Amino acid sequence: MADSDTPRTPPLLPDAIHHAIKPGTALLRLETTSSREGLLDGAWWPRTRDIETELPALISVLTGHLGAITRVGVDASAWNGLPPRLVIDGQVVHLDSDPVGDDTVLITRGHNDLFALLVVPPDTTADAAREAMARAVRADNTTEAAQLLVATTPDPADAS
Repeated sequence: MADSDTPRTPPLLPDAIHHAIKPGTALLRLETTSSREGLLDGAWWPRTRDIETELPALISVLTGHLGAITRVGVDASAWNGLPPRLVIDGQVVHLDSDPVGDDTVLITRGHNDLFALLVVPPDTTADAAREAMARAVRADNTTEAAQLLVATTPDPADAS
């Protein structure tokens, strides 16, 4: 088999990048197919629970890929305060407190085009976050966000 026939695995980001990322920087993975057959369309790993710090970077990045974002649905109990709206890049984005759970954020493009993203908790280890994000963006993913996080979180008993 020639070297050109060998499938190449994309390089992983170095572990240090997960420690160097500052609050307000979007760590995001999106499903790369247009089928949208999986339960989730992507995954987001905010660095804090401050929605006013974290959300602008996410919306800016998503706007570049998806177009104008008009609404964001989050579980208010998972964040330190939830304003009714934010102005991001000159665009008003309405924030809704939806009982979706702190493991999901619902992004609305236009009037009703909805995208569901896994929210990886800020205190998640880099390895568990990478695994959860990779599983979330698989086109064949049928695992709900909460179960996906449980499945990728190491058991504390295994650490000893």
